Amino acid sequence: MPYTNHPNSIPVGISACVLGESVRYNGGHKRSRFCTDVLSDIFAFKPYCPEVAIGLGVPRPTIRLVGDPKNPRVVGSDDPSLDVTDKMVAYSEKTAQTLGDLCGYIFIKNSPSCGAFKMKVYNDDPESKSYGYPQEEPGRGVFAAAVMDHNPLLPVEEEGRLNDPPLRENFILRVFALYYWRHTVASQLTAGALVDFHSRYKYTLMAHSQKGYKALGQIVANHDRRDIVDVADDYISVFMATLSKPATRKNHCNTLHHIIGYLKRTVEGEVRRDLIDVVDQYRKGVVHLSVPITLIKHYVDRYGNDYIRSQIYLDPYPLELGLRNQI
Repeated sequence: MPYTNHPNSIPVGISACVLGESVRYNGGHKRSRFCTDVLSDIFAFKPYCPEVAIGLGVPRPTIRLVGDPKNPRVVGSDDPSLDVTDKMVAYSEKTAQTLGDLCGYIFIKNSPSCGAFKMKVYNDDPESKSYGYPQEEPGRGVFAAAVMDHNPLLPVEEEGRLNDPPLRENFILRVFALYYWRHTVASQLTAGALVDFHSRYKYTLMAHSQKGYKALGQIVANHDRRDIVDVADDYISVFMATLSKPATRKNHCNTLHHIIGYLKRTVEGEVRRDLIDVVDQYRKGVVHLSVPITLIKHYVDRYGNDYIRSQIYLDPYPLELGLRNQI
């Protein structure tokens, strides 16, 4: 099963400048050492630069978003007569529909093409008092918006936000989850494969949302006996949405206590109390999540049953990434 060995070539899209390609408006780049030196060992990056792709060249005049935040135009920052909206939209729409193999995407922030969150959109109404200033409602880069809209399951992050440990861990968790879904369920869809996937991700889901876990359980139960394709579509949509918000410390603690409960009959009480004490240290912020996870996994591997050992929560991505050493 693909669950047992983490892959090292998961296809992930990325802004070309983040990989160090000199495609910025000023001929520079925005190299992320975390992406090039760490994530490149597990992700097969596919770089894109929409601005170069539509012929703007390097170096080039800067551009910005103006008008309707939900449907902005892309014009020159210093020369509004430079309007590349149609070219950018056409390229973005066409390309976004070819990215079905990707399991994630890392965009560069503050880019009128690739900014995924909270992009400034400027007021272009000369009659307005705020003409030329950013509007209150933020927008999205045109290319990033098309990628996200055409690929709603796709985990997306901005390079700068990967400096935040919980966001970084959550993004990588979702990339691996989508990869496993495609290779264990979607590739050979059966009710059994769906049940197995849901079972393996039980404690991961519980750490993110009890409500989400219960809702997914109802979908898997398929009380109305709907077509398995429709059930799977509903399931993965809710599944990815449930994982999109980082798990809380409280939920992690509750999940760890549940897992310790599986050792009740095989591990002596004093050891279980020690494990609970370590979980409490994590709850108080004294140690990182990796500490109770490592200890509990040791006892689960030795004394747990097949069900608890199969939980993705204990081993969701390569240990070498050290993601839980910082949350």
